[in-house]
Amino acid sequence: MKKGIHPENYRPVVFRDMSNGDMFLTRSTCKTTETVEFEGETYPVVKVEISNTSHPFYTGKKTLVDTAGRVDRFKSRYGKLTK
Repeated sequence: MKKGIHPENYRPVVFRDMSNGDMFLTRSTCKTTETVEFEGETYPVVKVEISNTSHPFYTGKKTLVDTAGRVDRFKSRYGKLTK
């Protein structure tokens, strides 16, 4: 890797999927104050709502989790037009 092209705070960070608890380690410059124990080490943690382990495209599940009800409202408004 070339010297001097990455920011000073480019470090290992754990990203945690809040929907299923899965975690993965990568390098990032994300700012965070929380830490987590991962594989015997303590790393800064960034919480994400969805990742490749919970996204329907990657898991093969075709269900869509919609907590705000936007999909249902759309189907009730425009579902009659698709017939």
